[in-house]
Amino acid sequence: MNDRPIIAVVCAFAGALLFAVAAVAQQRAAADVPEGEALLARLIRSPRWWAGLIGDAGGFAFQVAALAFGSVLVVQPILVTALVFALPLAAHYSGRRVTVMMWVQAAALSVALAVFLVVGDPTEGVSSVSWRHWVLPLAVMLVVVAIAVTVATVSRVPALQALLLGAAAGLLFGLSSALTEYVTQQFGHGLPAVLSCWQLYAVVITGVSGLYLQQRGYQVGPLAASFPAFTVAEPLGAAVIGLTVLAERLRSGPLGTAFVLLAVLVMCVEAVRLSQEQARTQEPAESPAGVG
Repeated sequence: MNDRPIIAVVCAFAGALLFAVAAVAQQRAAADVPEGEALLARLIRSPRWWAGLIGDAGGFAFQVAALAFGSVLVVQPILVTALVFALPLAAHYSGRRVTVMMWVQAAALSVALAVFLVVGDPTEGVSSVSWRHWVLPLAVMLVVVAIAVTVATVSRVPALQALLLGAAAGLLFGLSSALTEYVTQQFGHGLPAVLSCWQLYAVVITGVSGLYLQQRGYQVGPLAASFPAFTVAEPLGAAVIGLTVLAERLRSGPLGTAFVLLAVLVMCVEAVRLSQEQARTQEPAESPAGVG
C-alpha cells in the first residue's frame, strides 16, 4: 500500500494548524502593544511573537514535506484550512464568539482560495526580466498598497483598518515571493551576483514592510478581519506579477479561467464580509477579564 498520499495529507493538516496557531500568537502579541509605541521594537522582545514566527517556520516545513509526498491538488486545499483553524483559536483567546455566518464565510473563502491555487496553477515563467517590464506593474501594486495604508490610517473602524492593512501586507508578501526566485538563482553565480541585483533589496524592503503592516493589522483589529485579507492578497499579488511580468500563463483553458476569476471574486467578497461580520460581533462574549 502506498502511504505517500496519507503522509502528504497529515503533513498538510499539520502545516495548516501551525500556520493558524502562529497567526493567533502573533495577533495576540501585536494587540498587546499600545498605540503610539514602536511596534516591531516591542514585538521582538515578546516570546509569544517569536513563538508565532517559529510556528510559521514549522508550518512552512510541513508544507514542503507535504508537497514532497503529494501533489498540489491534494496539499493546497488542505493548507488553506489554516483560516478555518484560526477562527476558533482566536475566538477562544479573545473571548469573542464565532457566528454561524462567519463559519460559512470562512469556508466559502477557503474553498475559493483552494480553487484559485489549484485550478489557476500557472505555467513556469521566466525569472530574469528587464527592469523596464517591472516598472508599470510594480508601480500599480505599490500605489494600491499606499492607498490601502492611507485609508487604514484615517479610518476609525478597527475591522476595516485590519482588513486594509492585512491586504496591503499580503500584496507586499506576494510581490516579495515573485522576486525571490531570481535572487535564489543568483546564488549559483556567487555572492557578488546576489549583492549586485536590485531584486535582493526589493525582497528585503517588501518583506520587512509586509511584516510590519501584517503586525499592524494584528494590532489594530481582530484576526478575523486581517488574516483572511492577508491570505487572499498574498497569492493574488504573486499571481499578478507572474502574469504581467514573468510571462506565466494559466494552464486551465477558458472554462478553468472562468472558475479562477469566479474564485477571485468570491475570495474578495468573502474576506470583506468576514471582516464586516466580525465588526458586528465586537462585544466580547462572557469570559474572564483580561483575556487576550
